[in-house]
Amino acid sequence: MPATLKYNSAKYLLSAMLAGMLMSFGLGKKTIDPAPDLPSIRKLLVAALESKKTTDSLYKSLGEIKERSALINAYMGTLEALKAKHAWNPYNKFKYLNDCEKTFKSAVATDPHNIEIRFMRFSIEHNVPKFLGYTKNLTDDRLEMVKQIDAKYYASADKVLVKTIIKFMLESKRCTADEQKRLHQHLAAL
Repeated sequence: MPATLKYNSAKYLLSAMLAGMLMSFGLGKKTIDPAPDLPSIRKLLVAALESKKTTDSLYKSLGEIKERSALINAYMGTLEALKAKHAWNPYNKFKYLNDCEKTFKSAVATDPHNIEIRFMRFSIEHNVPKFLGYTKNLTDDRLEMVKQIDAKYYASADKVLVKTIIKFMLESKRCTADEQKRLHQHLAAL
């Protein structure tokens, strides 16, 4: 056997053994999930509105995050609502809507003043037919969002998202006349 072949084989064997030892001590494992890219997730959520494939893909990706923040849980709740929208089987539609409701309940309990979480739940409940009974948080979410907008507390929401939230609230026709007036003022100031 040539000397270079013996050397390469020994080098490979030592490298493999070292990698195995590092992994057994946990040094080769990722211990922290990378921070999710919120702008990218938001763009994918918009695409998921009309795409079952995007919904399923994003749901799987976010589901792999081990320690999810309240906001990531709210994205999961939104995706569960979209899975209900894209499902053809009535049983699955109700199952996903029930999952969505539980997920949002947890997300709001963890971060009750997050305008983006409240907005996602508000927009879902606004669009679900009232007779299904999934509209019980509309008033609370509307009041909390208006309060946060008045206080200019937007959490992780950027200026574009805040404008989108305000426009959606105005178009939903669920705000009082006074709230509409204040929202128009905030929108003009952004």
